[in-house]
Amino acid sequence: MKSKLRILMLATLISMNVGCKMQTPKSLPNATTFQSALDSQINDNMPGILVTVISRDKNIEWSGASGYSDKMNKTKLLPHQTFRIASVTKTFTATTILRLWEDGKFKLEDPVAMYISNEHSDILKRGGYNPQEITVFHLLTHSSGLSEHTHSDKYQLPYLKSNHVWTRTEQLFELIAITKPVGKPGNQFSYSDTGYILLGEIIENLTGKSLGEAIEDQLNLKKSGLKSIHIEDEGGEFDNERIHQYSENEDTYIINPTFDLYGGGGLLSSTHDLCLFYQYLFENKVFRKKSTLEKMLAPLSYPTKPLLDYRMGIWETEIEGMKVYTHSGFWGTQVVYIPTIKTSIAVNYSQRWNNKGVAPIIPILIRQLMENNPDQTIR
Repeated sequence: MKSKLRILMLATLISMNVGCKMQTPKSLPNATTFQSALDSQINDNMPGILVTVISRDKNIEWSGASGYSDKMNKTKLLPHQTFRIASVTKTFTATTILRLWEDGKFKLEDPVAMYISNEHSDILKRGGYNPQEITVFHLLTHSSGLSEHTHSDKYQLPYLKSNHVWTRTEQLFELIAITKPVGKPGNQFSYSDTGYILLGEIIENLTGKSLGEAIEDQLNLKKSGLKSIHIEDEGGEFDNERIHQYSENEDTYIINPTFDLYGGGGLLSSTHDLCLFYQYLFENKVFRKKSTLEKMLAPLSYPTKPLLDYRMGIWETEIEGMKVYTHSGFWGTQVVYIPTIKTSIAVNYSQRWNNKGVAPIIPILIRQLMENNPDQTIR
């Protein structure tokens, strides 16, 4: 299930009702416009949607929600609630790696064998990989030649609902049991969760901390006020904050998070904190040096044009005629940053949208932003 839909997501990327309004009566008509756009997304197959828009140029910071956080119990969805952001975690993993890199903890050209366990190096060798040739840079850019452990049948919904507890080691064994290398390191782009779980291990080994602790520490999440962003507990977090997320209309709330916990996914967040993190990243408030962000966003070239214009933990695309940087997550999350208007938008659909391309609410909100009076405040 997960691998098939992830491939579909990759291909398509190429080709009740609560709003959070904080201040000023004059902002109400525009906030209402945003809210109406959210409400229009709700139907029998889409239980809920969360959105945050932060625009420095237009003096906007708005969060809204529509629908239910639990459709069975008709529990109203609230703007502050958290969700599994899945692969959007890769932006945080890559940013953490680059923070360590700019502090001189390693070189991007270093082979991964220097920073992962001997056991994991041996597993990779048995699968036909050479951890002395695969570099940290290759993992960051999905150019390592690693295949994808989520192609396993164990990533189909029936098995996931058995609440199996995964380890990183088991996922590497699954990789070599079911797949072959996709090519030589550096020769092609091939999206790989496996590469990012290895980056998660590298972070742990370089910092001596758990992945969650290292991300929070290196990115100063709590000091920056991003309190909702954190790695989910290995046993799962079952509270009134985390929403129910659906796949093929089945509730995935109880699925053990270890299937996607080790660097390729694993973070929980609200849309507001996701949005604000992207703002901080592009305002050069995360890295020590502006040149590190430039390194993260530097374009790459391959003998064959890749399916995504992927950089390091983020990719570039175009929406409504404007360049954006973005990442999406399997369960229905997407974040974009639009440099020309210094705007970020974070979205979570409680069931992944079916249409081709980006989350359908994002172009709608961008059009509304471009029509909005630049002097009007929306809070």
